[in-house]
Amino acid sequence: MHPLISASELRDQLAETHLLDARWALGRTDGHERYVAGHIPGAVFVDVERDLTRHGQPHEGRHPLPDDAALAAAARRWGVSRGAPVVVYDDDRMLPASRAWWALRRAGLDVRVLDGGWQAWLAVGGEVETGRRTPQEGDVTLGAPGDAGVIDTRSAATWPDAGVLLDARAAERYRGETEPIDPVAGHIPGAKNLPIACVLTDDGRFRPASDIAAAFDGVGATAGTPIAAYCGSGITAAQLALAGTIAGREVLVFPGSWSAWSNTPGRPVATGAE
Repeated sequence: MHPLISASELRDQLAETHLLDARWALGRTDGHERYVAGHIPGAVFVDVERDLTRHGQPHEGRHPLPDDAALAAAARRWGVSRGAPVVVYDDDRMLPASRAWWALRRAGLDVRVLDGGWQAWLAVGGEVETGRRTPQEGDVTLGAPGDAGVIDTRSAATWPDAGVLLDARAAERYRGETEPIDPVAGHIPGAKNLPIACVLTDDGRFRPASDIAAAFDGVGATAGTPIAAYCGSGITAAQLALAGTIAGREVLVFPGSWSAWSNTPGRPVATGAE
């Protein structure tokens, strides 16, 4: 199943689709307010900070994955039922929706991301619903993936020895010229920079699969090569994993990302171009 669904396809399948609204943006706390003001009919709000992450120690990064049981309980609280098609969307360039897609997919759920998000839905004249929606408890059963599909700080240190470690942050953060959030500027030694903007269009959609594949190939992340990705705190890395899926690349994710690496004493830091 292709990981993306178009707004026109969703409109035709709306009645049988379970929708998750994952509006979130770094530094903002009004995702739920934006959802209440207008969302796709039937959508249930997903709290990225509460449901798709957990509170951890500094060395775990800003957005560690939730416990497997906690994620499964959240999916049932969202009303997700067995066998129901699930689509997730947001209003921020499909970034938080990609985190939801990745977290749920690795737990065994078939889920797709609305290509273009909320803006694409409005562009096709989709109906808008307002207010809060409290769904009936779902009966979905998620798997317990544990460490499947992820790497930790120790693995990130050695990953470039046998594969390609991708840094999805903007080039100036990768080079260490600026660091607006974390305590140290720079990148993990041996990592290759593939800014997420390289796989997105100007209006925040994914580029064609062939263009994404070319971007991956350009930094050595070719088909068959072991690939892992990190970013600032694990959200954008999940979006790069979704891009990889579109292009036929399997991409593991370092959930702690630079926020974990830079808060772990003794970890080396590289700066400048690769």
